[in-house]
Amino acid sequence: MSRYLGPKVRRSRRLGIAIADLPKHNKSEFTAPGMHGFRSRRLSEYGIRLREKQRVKAHYSVLEKQFRRYMALAKKAKGNTAVTLQQLLETRLDNVVRRLGVARSIWAARQLVAHGQVRVDGNKVDIPSFQVAPGMTVTFREKIHKLLRENMESLAGHQTPSWLDFKPAQLEARMVALPSPEQIPFSIDPNLIIEFYR
Repeated sequence: MSRYLGPKVRRSRRLGIAIADLPKHNKSEFTAPGMHGFRSRRLSEYGIRLREKQRVKAHYSVLEKQFRRYMALAKKAKGNTAVTLQQLLETRLDNVVRRLGVARSIWAARQLVAHGQVRVDGNKVDIPSFQVAPGMTVTFREKIHKLLRENMESLAGHQTPSWLDFKPAQLEARMVALPSPEQIPFSIDPNLIIEFYR
């Protein structure tokens, strides 16, 4: 399936969860899109797991092929598969930029990366799926600083996670550790996703 190009809020409503950190997505009560809204319908065991997978894919804006690759890497890695999967998704470069609060959404963060505006350890990286590791420094091109500061003002009150050491004055961030599940501001049940792929 190709990437979704339709209305983003409609997708949030369909999944019943905010897939972006924007006010129009953060509604306490979502109703499904369409004239009749949500009709009470009990999901099967398969449906519950499928919906959880779709929520995670939508939040990080990854396609099925990419997501399967992350699942395979998480299964091969030592330790808890669920925690590893969350860390792999959370440390993508486009998501790190989003968590810093310099982009209004994951799609805006991805555009910044794809257009070559982001530097990792001083080198230009234009691959949104690039994995940022602890100790790496993320900076931005001088030409884009004004836009980033405007974005930061519009997202006043944004909390940068503790696994990122961000200096807003210099627009420079350093990843100090891998994120733990408690530090991820998006509640999911990764065990349901692992069960889905069994």
